[in-house]
Amino acid sequence: MTDRVTVPRPLRTGSPLRTPRAAAVAGIIFSVLLIFALVLLRLSVPAHPAVPGAWLTNSGRRAAVSIALNLIPFAGIAFLWFVGVVRDRIGDREDRFFATVFLGSGLLFVAMLFVGAAVAGGSIAGATASGRPGGGTLLLGRHISILLLSIYSMRMAAVFTLSAVTIARRTQIVSRWLTIAGLVIALVLLVATGIVAWVELLFPVWILALSLDILIRGPSRV
Repeated sequence: MTDRVTVPRPLRTGSPLRTPRAAAVAGIIFSVLLIFALVLLRLSVPAHPAVPGAWLTNSGRRAAVSIALNLIPFAGIAFLWFVGVVRDRIGDREDRFFATVFLGSGLLFVAMLFVGAAVAGGSIAGATASGRPGGGTLLLGRHISILLLSIYSMRMAAVFTLSAVTIARRTQIVSRWLTIAGLVIALVLLVATGIVAWVELLFPVWILALSLDILIRGPSRV
């Protein structure tokens, strides 16, 4: 009588059906949080204050800015999840060059968001604690935060969008109109960032549209 040999089954690495949904959910969370945070910052902090930090005497504005700055880390976490899941969805079709630019620009974008939010929060906390809302430290922190949040990070977002559009066009994982819209938005972010107000909202809006497209199309195109 011979013994039956049981061949172990390979471990499952995960269900591919969850990948598009996870990417869509992460992208939607990122977009909603970042749009809300940017709108709060734009409405609460005047673009060209006559006295730097004078708005800190308004408790409503201080609360709105605090909420916005505390939302940015969660938006960054959702964005990193979105990047990881999208790369997993692309799989073996990923081009190494554009994959490197895609990942690198995404990481730099999140890093600049975090540093900008930290500088803004630290400057506001220091000015509030010292009782000198119009000090030079607050003015310096304001300029650094604006450069990081509205200029440098958004130009990294433009590079991220360009690489994402190139990858999407080659792999055909999203709708054609999104690749065209992404190209236009990337060019606008590269040129108009820091010049035209509210232009930074284009990036999270495009990510939101991309996430909804991924959610609607599902795993059939993976």
